Amino acid sequence: MITQISSLDAPQAVGPYSQAIRIGNLLFVSGQLPIMPATGQFCSDDAVKQTRQCLENIAVIARQAGTTLTNTVKTTVLVTDLSEFAQVNGAYGEFFSAPYPARACYEVKALPKGAKVEIEAVIAIP
Repeated sequence: MITQISSLDAPQAVGPYSQAIRIGNLLFVSGQLPIMPATGQFCSDDAVKQTRQCLENIAVIARQAGTTLTNTVKTTVLVTDLSEFAQVNGAYGEFFSAPYPARACYEVKALPKGAKVEIEAVIAIP
């Protein structure tokens, strides 16, 4: 059974998609932009701060589904400037500990609304 997961404490979808979908014991969190839910605006133009906000948004959605970032299985990180990878990676590392989730990171030409970072996740639900 597919269940839509949504939290008012995370940014609302900016298109025809769900914040997250649960199927079985897996939560598939859509790519999160660095939008502050309270204002609907980006938290900053800084890639490090954007990384943190993306992951905070994912954490809120995970909690709504009854899980936490600790159970993250896989992430995909999209950045518009791979030269900022080390800084983004440092901020990303603040949210996870071993065993770290599997991850892919890609440089893309552009992200929605001009973001520098977008992160999606697959999280296990105990």
